[in-house]
Parts: sequence; structure tokens; C-alpha cells
Amino acid sequence: MDYSESLLVHFRRVEALRDEALDYKSIDLSSRQLCDLELLLNRGLFPLSGYMMQEDYNSVVDTMRLVDGTVWPMPICLDVNEQTAENLGVGERLALNDSEGFLLAILTVEDIWQPDKKREAVSVYETDDPAVHPGVMHLYDRVGSWYLGGKLEGVSLPIHYDFQHLRLSPSETVRIFTMNGWRRVLGFHTDEYLHCAHREMVISAAREVGSAIFLQPVADLSHPGNLDYYTQVRCYQAFTEKFPMNMIQLGLTPFAGRKAGPKEALWQAIIRKNFGCSHFMVAEDHADPLVGREGEDLFYSRGAAQKMVADYAEETGIAMVPQREMGYHQELKKYVALDKVGEEDVAMISSRELRRRLIAGEDVPTWFSYPEVVDQLQCSFPPKSKQGFTIFMTGFSGSGKSTIAKVLLVKFMEMCDRPVTLLDGDIVRKNLSSELTFSKEDRNLNITRIGFVASEITKNGGIALCAPIAPYEESRQANRELISRYGGYIEVFVSTPLEVCEQRDRKGLYAKARAGKVKGVTGVTDPYIPPSSPELTIDTANITPKEAVQEILLYLEDQGYIV
Repeated sequence: MDYSESLLVHFRRVEALRDEALDYKSIDLSSRQLCDLELLLNRGLFPLSGYMMQEDYNSVVDTMRLVDGTVWPMPICLDVNEQTAENLGVGERLALNDSEGFLLAILTVEDIWQPDKKREAVSVYETDDPAVHPGVMHLYDRVGSWYLGGKLEGVSLPIHYDFQHLRLSPSETVRIFTMNGWRRVLGFHTDEYLHCAHREMVISAAREVGSAIFLQPVADLSHPGNLDYYTQVRCYQAFTEKFPMNMIQLGLTPFAGRKAGPKEALWQAIIRKNFGCSHFMVAEDHADPLVGREGEDLFYSRGAAQKMVADYAEETGIAMVPQREMGYHQELKKYVALDKVGEEDVAMISSRELRRRLIAGEDVPTWFSYPEVVDQLQCSFPPKSKQGFTIFMTGFSGSGKSTIAKVLLVKFMEMCDRPVTLLDGDIVRKNLSSELTFSKEDRNLNITRIGFVASEITKNGGIALCAPIAPYEESRQANRELISRYGGYIEVFVSTPLEVCEQRDRKGLYAKARAGKVKGVTGVTDPYIPPSSPELTIDTANITPKEAVQEILLYLEDQGYIV
């Protein structure tokens, strides 16, 4: 690999590019796009010198090779929306900025086209059904409908303030490996917490091939205030200290995974080759979207990722090392490969069980994890009585949501153990979403805004009480996914029948809707989709607001959120 071909321009050209960029059109990149750009600029995606043009894109989708025959399994293009594509022309230069508008690179647009996303989905994910693969859903719903291709001039790598000494470029890792005398290096990609069994697994594989180890976990894609991310990196630091000196190097990678199974494993292997690794550890279920879901089979065939990386090893120049899961043998008092013993002979703790023990304050045995790692984990998994949480109430206007929320507010204020914030539907509409209409898109955006505010409250240990109508399942599920990262999420379906709500009609809203004076009224002119799996369902036609609040408080007590 020729690192002299860096996509970052000489520092003396940087100021000239910044001046030129003032006259260029510009776009702010998403988190996923920033990861791809950083790997392009630092040469982690060598031999790409920019975003693929349509000819290379088609070749990769059809044959897993660039036009010149180089093995490459993953399309890497800059996706934009239709409006942006229509306002650009071939030969035009486009400024690429981070989310704050800071210039990172200049793209010379050499190709603009609308891809066939179904064709891409089948090629990359082996399905075009978004219901069965989250990567396909992301491709359809979040990736722009037009692609740009062209060469890049890098002005600056994306700015990171966290763990800067671990954010190593390929040239830096190769220099470190050379200084240490490491001719054979085993790359290990992970986004999971690592414990005693993982150490034994990695060190066993390294002994097998006679190599040092490059542990390169994924740098977080989510909000920079995500406590779990910092805890995770500190756990990796504690984990690497359990290895012999001069045997392991830790580094972070700005990687936006696609969960594309075998093709993603091959892509990761090529990236590790660019970082200086000679070998790459691959799991049987590598990059499978269904890993960790209890009761579900894998999406890809077990072992398919290992086979693909091994089949292309001669061309890619990086050898595949199978990842062999380890378990603690209770009689031998040591870790052994699971493929050599029966399940009844080994003790294991699942990720779900570990989290349960941490939250419940129960002991985590030293044979499973190191005390230094457990101490760090306690930062991200405090007892539920110390966590923030969101109570998200949904139902028709007049169902009793706001009244219940106001009573809950008083009860929590009396307890005085956490800060509490009321995000009532009308209050949010007035102060946060006053410009929005009552179209489906704007309704979902309003709920997303509520979810963001609630997630910040929850993340910081507070209680968020949300009481919007929230008629659509997709925005409610998006909020559940977001808020659950930071604490508790309790969805309460206030299922009071429409006819009861119309009888109450304190605002005269239903009467106006029936008379045709207003539109966009849920239950009359707009639909309401009931929640698929709420934690609680409450019908205020049969109980008082105080009784409804008592049901909620009893649930919170049972789940450990209040004591």
C-alpha cells in the first residue's frame, strides 16, 4: 500500500481550498457518511481515492470487484437527496462538511446517478425485504435516492475530542507495528464488551498463527454524550492491560457497519489489511443482523463469513483466522473452546444476564469478567432506581393522557429523587413544533422532537413525562429505540374509546371536525394506529386519573425504577 497517496492535501494548500470552498455548494454529512469519508481520507478504504463512480458501483454490485478487477465487496458512494442531485452538475466541486459546517473535503463530482436500491440490497444483503433485514430498511429509508462519485481532496479528518491517542490512521498503525517488530498481526474487530473468555479466545488464535494482536473496536456513531460509549472504550483499555506486554495494540475505527454478513466480513478484512494486519479473526456469525436476538436463527448461513474471507485471502493478502468461542470449564477451572466440550461442562453468562446482574447489584464472578472491567460497567448500568426513564403516553385527544401526566408530575415531585419534566402534546406543539402541520410527516417529526428531548432528560438521570397523541407506530418505535439506550422506556397506551373522548371534548375539537371546520383530527379525519406492545394499557373510561397513576406507579415499583 502506498501511503504517499494520502487524500489529505499538503497543509500549504489547505487555506487555498478553504477560500475556494466559499464559492462552492456544500452539504453537511451524516454520522455514517462521516465514517466513510474518514476511512477514505486516511486510506482505510485503499485503493479507493474517492467515491465510486457508476461504472465501479455497478461492477461491485454485480461481481464484487472494481472495474480494474480488484476485490471489493461494498458500494462506497456519497448519497444525496433528489434536490441536491438536481442542483449539481458533472465537473462541479462540492464542499463536504461535518455536522457543524466545518470543511473536511472537496469532492469533484464526476458522476451523478439514481441507483436501483433493490438491486443493491439483493447484492449486499441477499434480500430486498426491509422487514427482515435492518440494513435494507436503512438503505431504503435513510440513504439518499441519488449517488455521487468522484475524487476527493481532503482538508481535514473529522474532528474527534475523545480518546485521540487511540484514533490511529493506517500509516500510524503500520509504523507502530514496524517499531515493535510485528511482522504478523491479527486484526480483531468488535463492537461488544470484552471479558475473560474473549482474552483466552484472542490469545489462543494469536498463538496459533504466531502473531501480535490489533484490537480495533468501533468508535461510536451516536450522540457524543452517550455514556455507554465512553464506558465501553475504558473497558477496552482495561481489557488490553490483561495481555502480556508488547503483544497487543488498541485502536478505534470510525466504522459505519452495514450488518451485511459475509460481504461485510470481507470488507472489514480488507480494511484491516490497509491498517497493516496480516490476519483477521472472523466469527461464524460475523456481522449478522440477528446476532444476540434470543430465539431467532441467524440471517446468514453459519460459517459463510469465514468461508468468504478465506476464499479471497490470496487476492486480498490477509488470512482468515476462525473465531472459536470459549467457555469456562467448571471442573478444569479454565477456559476451553466450546467445540471441544459439551455445553453442560461449561459455565457462561449472556450479555442480557450480565446487564441484569449489574442493574440488580448482584455479583459478577471473576471467572467471567475482570473486576476492573466490571467497575467501569457499573457507570453505564446503574440500578434502575438510579436510572432516568421516560413514560410515553399515547392515545386520542381527550383520553386522559395530560391529566395522568400532571398527576404523575406531582407524585414524582413529592418523591424528590430525580428531576422531572412534563412534555405535554399541546405544550410541545406551542413551544417546539409551532411551524409544523398535522400531516403524517409533520406529526412524526413532532414525536421525534419529543423523543430527542426525552432522551436527553433520561440520559441525564431525569424523568420525562410525554403525553402526545402520537398516532403512528414508526415514530413511537423510533423513540423507544433512542430512549432505551439511555434508561427506561415505559409506553402507556391510554386506550379510552373514541366515543368517550368525543363526549368529553373539552376543546370542542371533535365537534369542529365532525362539522368539517377543521382537518387533521385523529380518530375523525386521520387514523390512529394502536401501539403493538405497550408496557401498560389504561382505559380512563373505567378508572379515575388517580387510579391510573397508581397503576403506573405500581408498575414502576415492580420494575425497580422507584423504591
